[in-house]
Amino acid sequence: MVLAALVAVLHGAVVVLVLTGSLLALRWPRVLWAHLPVTLAVLALYLTNSPCPLTTWELELREAAGEPRYRGGFIGHYITEPMGIPIEATATQVAIYLLALSVNVVGYGLLIGRHQRARTRARTAA
Repeated sequence: MVLAALVAVLHGAVVVLVLTGSLLALRWPRVLWAHLPVTLAVLALYLTNSPCPLTTWELELREAAGEPRYRGGFIGHYITEPMGIPIEATATQVAIYLLALSVNVVGYGLLIGRHQRARTRARTAA
């Protein structure tokens, strides 16, 4: 069960990275090297309706340890369902993706603006 818990912690870290990576990159630009590929991989899983490999891995480890599998995926099991919000509801799905999209649009917008201001200053100084 310890391995399943470690995978769950890793999965939580991935969720936090996808949600906040572009904002973290405002302080630590190298975060983008992890954020962009991880976010694109998560998007690809969503668009192809593929199961998350971290969820699959955690469930297999839980089962091997004699623990029951859960349904509804990682976010449903650990975040929305404990709050009484059904993960299968269309409104929940829309809210999750709008949250992730809006935070990242803001983060990348700020990063692009910062980059453009730096280029303008460099051209003006030259």
